[in-house]
Amino acid sequence: MAFKSIHRGARISPTKARLVADMIRGLPADEALAVLQVSKRRAAVLIRKILDSAMANADQKDVDPRQLVVIDARVDSGPTMKRWQPKDRGRAHPIAKRTSHITVEVAPLL
Repeated sequence: MAFKSIHRGARISPTKARLVADMIRGLPADEALAVLQVSKRRAAVLIRKILDSAMANADQKDVDPRQLVVIDARVDSGPTMKRWQPKDRGRAHPIAKRTSHITVEVAPLL
């Protein structure tokens, strides 16, 4: 049985968050937490909270957290906020403030 946690609308670009999600996919949950703890990327803080939540979901069903493995860490793009940056001579350049839907799924090792 898999346990999932999702953060929808995270204010980080999906490209940046995918780099961190790729680091923990397939690792044991406690090792993934250690990797996220030492990572210097801003997405590591968000993904660590989501992983903690997924592990807490498993703990509610009396599953040993030491036996959990990250089976899926996925980052999908969310809605984009469109803004404009004023430039010289009355021009404007678009700015795309991207958001992400981050999903982490853990399951006990069989």
